[in-house]
Amino acid sequence: MTYCLGIKVKEGLIGLADTRITSGNQTITAKKVIIEQKRGRHAVFLMTSGLRALRDKAMTYFNEIIEESGVDYRKLYKLVNAFGAQIRRVSQEDREALRQSNYMFDIHALIAGQLEDDKEHKLYMIFPEGNWVEVGEANPYFIIGNTSHGKPILDRVLRNDSTLDFALKVSFLSFNATQVSSNDVDYPVDVILYRKDSFYMVDQRLTQEQMNQYSSWWQKRLGTAIEEFPSDWAEELVKKYQVSQEQ
Repeated sequence: MTYCLGIKVKEGLIGLADTRITSGNQTITAKKVIIEQKRGRHAVFLMTSGLRALRDKAMTYFNEIIEESGVDYRKLYKLVNAFGAQIRRVSQEDREALRQSNYMFDIHALIAGQLEDDKEHKLYMIFPEGNWVEVGEANPYFIIGNTSHGKPILDRVLRNDSTLDFALKVSFLSFNATQVSSNDVDYPVDVILYRKDSFYMVDQRLTQEQMNQYSSWWQKRLGTAIEEFPSDWAEELVKKYQVSQEQ
């Protein structure tokens, strides 16, 4: 499985991707995000989830098309369309064979960034059919891969006007919730930061050893918050239990 998260707030973009790849009984580490940038002109990151063979094939076709055509995309949605076309190409070639072997054609992708004719930074999610949606202000993030554990904290606190620093913290806590509860998502984790109109992305790989102190801090704070959570609403239930025990 995979945990890839893209966040778009007014100040910029956050990308986060785990690195665990499971193949049969083997577990390896592999980068699931690529960055393409040219300062002053464009800055884009692309993340993928699904069967590794499908991801690699779609990326190979996409890179080949870019190299051979020499197309210089100036708006991000056109780049997204081009990658979606390669997903459809892989689908035509492999979907039926996968179905016969009881595998799903499950590739998803996140593409985010800003090209020189884009008025602002963008974030898109591409589906296995090659079509896409752009992130909205109400829910300023997309997750691909393991979507269940990391979603609640994002829904509770992340807003379009959240600061980039806040979004970065929430992205880690969202990954942390997933990593703790899922055996198929793990460190190291790759994190990307992009500030609006900068046309420049920075990325950093974080290990479990680096982040243990922050995970422990969060764990303790959660425990303390639960201990301090008001319980007057539960007193009647406790009284009923005590009465039933005394009878």
